[in-house]
Formats: sequence, C-alpha cells, structure tokens
Amino acid sequence: MSAAVCVLWALAGGSSLAAGPRSLPEGELPNDARLGPLKTLNDYFPLDVPASREAWEKRAAEVRRQMLVALGLWPMPEKTPLEPVIHGRVERDGYTVDKVYLQSWPGHFVTGNLYRPTGRAGKLPAVLCPHGHWTNGRFQDHGEKEVEKEITAGAEQFSKGGRHVIQARCVQLARMGCVVFHYDMVGYADSMQLEHRPGVREAMNTPENWGYFSPQAELRLQHMMGLQAYNTIRALDFLLGLPEVDAARVGVTGASGGGTQTFILCAIDPRPKVAFPAVMVSTAMQGGCTCENCDFLRVGTGNVEFAGLFCPKPLGMTAANDWTVEMETKGLPELKRLYALYGAEDNVDLAAFLQFGHNYNYVSRGVMYGWMNRHLPLGLEPLPAEEDFEPLSIAEMSVWDKDHPRPPSGEAYERSLLATINADSEKQIAALAPRDKESLAQFREVVGGAWHAMIGRGMPEPGSVTMQITSSDVDEYEEHSVLLRDEARGAEIPALGLLPAGKWNRTVVLWISPRGKQSLYGTDDEVIGPVRQLLKAGNAVFGIDLLYQGEYLKDGKPLEKQPMVADALVGYDAYTYGYNHPLFAQRVHDILTLVSFARNYEDKPERVHVVALEGAGHWAAAAKAVAGDQIDRLAIDTAGFRFGKVTDFADPDFLPGSVKYGDLPGLLALCAGSELWIAGEGGETPELLKGAAEAAGATEKISMQGSEGEGIEAALEWVAR
Repeated sequence: MSAAVCVLWALAGGSSLAAGPRSLPEGELPNDARLGPLKTLNDYFPLDVPASREAWEKRAAEVRRQMLVALGLWPMPEKTPLEPVIHGRVERDGYTVDKVYLQSWPGHFVTGNLYRPTGRAGKLPAVLCPHGHWTNGRFQDHGEKEVEKEITAGAEQFSKGGRHVIQARCVQLARMGCVVFHYDMVGYADSMQLEHRPGVREAMNTPENWGYFSPQAELRLQHMMGLQAYNTIRALDFLLGLPEVDAARVGVTGASGGGTQTFILCAIDPRPKVAFPAVMVSTAMQGGCTCENCDFLRVGTGNVEFAGLFCPKPLGMTAANDWTVEMETKGLPELKRLYALYGAEDNVDLAAFLQFGHNYNYVSRGVMYGWMNRHLPLGLEPLPAEEDFEPLSIAEMSVWDKDHPRPPSGEAYERSLLATINADSEKQIAALAPRDKESLAQFREVVGGAWHAMIGRGMPEPGSVTMQITSSDVDEYEEHSVLLRDEARGAEIPALGLLPAGKWNRTVVLWISPRGKQSLYGTDDEVIGPVRQLLKAGNAVFGIDLLYQGEYLKDGKPLEKQPMVADALVGYDAYTYGYNHPLFAQRVHDILTLVSFARNYEDKPERVHVVALEGAGHWAAAAKAVAGDQIDRLAIDTAGFRFGKVTDFADPDFLPGSVKYGDLPGLLALCAGSELWIAGEGGETPELLKGAAEAAGATEKISMQGSEGEGIEAALEWVAR
C-alpha cells in the first residue's frame, strides 16, 4: 500500500473514507472458500486423471514447469565441472565400494559411496540411491536390539544386513550387476557443510549476504529442497558420466525422504528409465521436512501427480502402515488409469505391506529388486535372494580423511553458497533481457512462464464466472451491487458495476485500488468526479474488492499480515506457500476473474481497460502479464513498489520468486507491446521494460509520468481518449 493511501486510512481511523454500496448485508462476509482454513501438508492430494493423453500431456507440462520454478531450477543453473574425486576402495565378495565426492556448485560437495560389481564386462546398468531421513543417513546402524525385533517380525532376514538396511540395497544391487551411487542428503553423514534443517534464523535474515530460510532467499527461490534436488541431478550427472554405465538402463530408488528425491528427480529429468520410490507416494502426508517443502511446489498438485509425471516409464512403489496406508485404493487406481492412456498399465504397480511401519526392509527391497530386474532389464532368472554381507564401517565409508580434508562449513559458507547461486541466476535472467523479437519471445517463455507458474492460474474460461445482482439504483447512471462467482476456485467477490445512462460505447474500465470498490466514491458517498466523466462519455466502470479488502474484512481495517500455516518447527513459509497461493497471487486471480467476466458477459465489449492507482499497480501489472491482449490499455501507479523491499513472510505483498524473475520491472516488461500509462517510477522507464518495448517495436505505446505523476484525471483521460 502506498504511503499516501496509508495516510488516508490513518486519518479515517482505519475505516473507509466512503462507505459506498455493499454487495452483502452489513456484517456478512462473502461465501468464499479462501476465507476458510489453509491447506497443509497433511490434507488430501488426489490425482485427477484427464480423459485423454493430449489433455494429460498439456497438464504434465504445466506441472513440470511449476515444479522447476518452485525448485529454483527454471531455467536450470549453468552446470559447472563436477571434479569428482574417487578414492579409498574397499573390496568385498562380488563388489567393490569407493568413496566419492563431487561439486554440485563450486565448493559445494555431494558425498557418497560408489558400489560396482566385480567380474562384469561391457556396459552396466546403474541405480541412483538417495537415502532418506534415517538416523545418520548413509552411516545408519539400527543396532542389535532393533534388528532382533525386525527379524522376529519378518521385516529382516540377517543380523548384519538388517542393522545396515541402507547399505543392504546397494550391496544386493551391485551383486545383481548394477553400478550404484549412494549419496548423502544435505546435513547427513559426510555432507556437513550445511545443517539439514537449520530453520529461520534472525542473523541470516539480512538485506545482503542472507542465508537459507530468509525472505531474501525465498524471494529468489533459494531453499534446501532446491539445493537437494540439484544435488540429485548432479549425482545423476556423475553416475551417467562413468565409462562403464549404460545410460539407457538407469534406475532410481529411495524410501521416505529418499522416495521424495526419487519421484522429484524422475518428474523433472528425462534420463532415469526406472523409478521405485518406496513408502512416500501418497494422497495423504506429503513430506514433513523442510527439505521436502518449497514455495509453490504442491499448490494444486501433489506427490501422486508428481509420480505420474514419470508415465509411461516403469514406476514401482511400496506402501506401509504410515501415510501410504491407503495407496491401494487412493492413488494406485488413478495411476493405473493414467498409465492406461498409454496402454502401459503393467508399468505401474504398488506392493502394500501394511503389517510393517515406515520402512525399506528386506520384504520391500525384494519387490524393488524384482522391479529393477524386470525393467532395467538385468536378465536374472531366477532372481537371486538378498544375502547377508560384511557392512562397511564409518571409516570405510567416510570420504573425508587427512588426505581429503573436510571443506568449509557454517554460516559464512552458507552465505557464500547462496551468493554463488544468486549470481548464476542473475546472470541467466540478465542474458534473457529482450534485445530483438527472438529474445523477446524467449524472455516471455522463460520469465513469463515463471510468473505464470507463480501467479498460478491463467484467465478463467469464458462463461465460468457468473454474476448475481444484489441491489440496483438508477439515476444519472446505473449502479449495480453484484457478487462475482468463480466456481472453479470457490471464490465469491463483491463488485460494483456503474453503467452509463445513455448509449454505451462498448468500453469497460476496470477499477483496482488498495481500498477496493469503495475508492470509486468520495467522502460525500457520491461517485468521484473523474469516474462520472467516464460514465458521461459512455464507458462502463467496474470495481471489486480484492481478497481481504472491503467486504472481506470484518472490521474494515486494511490487512497487515496474510494468514499463515502455523508450524511448530521453524515457521518456514513453504508450509504455507507450498500448498496455498500467496495473497498477492490471489488478488491477481480476482482481477483476472473480473477481466474474464467483463470480456464474456452477455453483450461483449470491444475494449477492456484496467486502471490501478494509489499504489495498486503491481497487482494490475501481474494481471496484464497473464491476461495479455484480454486487457487493452493499462494505467497504473506503482508507487515505486518493489518485491525486494518486502521483508516479512506474512506481508500481504510477499511473493516468493518475484525478485529472481526481475521484480516489478520484469512484470512490466511482460506487458510490453500494449498501451501502458505508468506513474510512480519517477518518470524513468525501467530498463527491462524499455528493452522489451524496443524489441516489440512499441516504445510509442508507453506513457511514463513524471516524478509527481498526473493524478486520477490524467490517467482516466488517457484511458478514455
């Protein structure tokens, strides 16, 4: 909200300067689903299977882009040399194990063990193994008492292998002829440069040189899940770079958090051929760790759909007596129907062992071995049963020693890593700055695609927005209080339509303000003069209350903080914005709803213009970037707004990723080519907008206002000219 508007609110004691007509009775709130509880990671996430392959492939492309944007991997970072170091070989019966570390980012190390079969010739199949949240990760040891319980319950067969279940699958896969790379999650075993879940820390929330879990990091989509996903991609790069590996036969398998990494990688990277995420794919709990959550990731989607993005390639899964307990009836049938679109029903299956808790035990591993044997394929007949083995000690597994010292760690290192990631991102986005028609098209595809994903919806379909008139008054103009309903998202939006008493000129002006539709009225409860002039000239004018404006507010006071999901661990914003649209995006949705209604309701107009003053320009610019030519002219006052100045996760204008993709100038550049009237920028055209307008051959369509602006009258005169 602009400073001037804040002053007006303060002078009015936090209430509106003008009441204006209401769409609902006094004290009644809209019947809008968005006023209800926020979605959390423990809610229900079903897969809605489209009716055709074509529909699925369109949906899959949208979800995959959403995932890549959410993970901070759109566009993919410039891959730097891995510089892998392989050392410390240990020889065992039928396989060898090496210590490995490689650099996903310069100076940031992915650590693990490389298992290779002995006595095998030619190109070999390979399996990538992320481990999940077992204690000590790759160094895990359940201990004697625990393994005795597991053997008694039928979950394990051997005393040694049962104690070291993470090593067990690597050993058996190597004995089956596979090259296996078992690598660490961030903050586990040898990966100690960063803590696994340090959470929000005030000391790391700084305007420059910030750390993870800070607003500045989230404004750039920098988070642990993105780092871990990128580490997984680089681990796959390493595995496929080994000369003995057959790139056409590569599988991925992990359980729990390792299952998350499995289906995330297989959804966004085309190289894996077989996937087996164990005890993680579910319509229920989606992953509780901060390494499994990031902004935008599961808004309108979930883990079952992520797993489905692997279709029609072979996808095997297990379920247990945990959050996957209902997968046989909620999740698997939908995946079967999805695979049926490709005639590949046999390429997806689930083994449910509900007698066991959360696990990757001997029984579950046996199913995975059969899946890999069948689909890599390994050609083993009969399939050899898992045998016991001599586990590696921590000394035999650890990649760091006196000849290979540990790299830097701690908060200073964390800041330097994020600076490196940010520099790469800034370089890539700068390279996309429009210079000509070709680069403008690429800018719109990449940067525009990111904004579309972050806003999270396009224009509502024609006819999907309905209107209910709640009251009317006809004098020198028609005044209609209405409710706009967008059934697809459960939205009910209070709105106001002002129609000319005389002949309509087939132009609609949409009015957006931080004060909602009441800003159309002055202190005398009469429509303000400039709007009256629009009506006299034959224009129709519509205003709305955006979410948490006007009639959405019980007390009439402007919203200071948007609702957030309470989290007992760290207050991490991704537990809110990973499942729910940020308020900024939802307000843009409301504008798009109004645009769709204006464009498609009964006697369709020839022109639809948007006016967004008093600092409402950032919402309207985002709507224009999405709506494209559905908005003809755009007149906005930005009030100098920049997303990068927002320093609170709960700020109503906080939008993760906005700074990464050019901030407000990035949005304005996506509007280039259209007629734009812009105040609030001190009369200077932002460089990104200038370049985009030149590339579009449309510099003359931009009217930049001076440092003081020209006010409402000038904006409306420009719109109605």
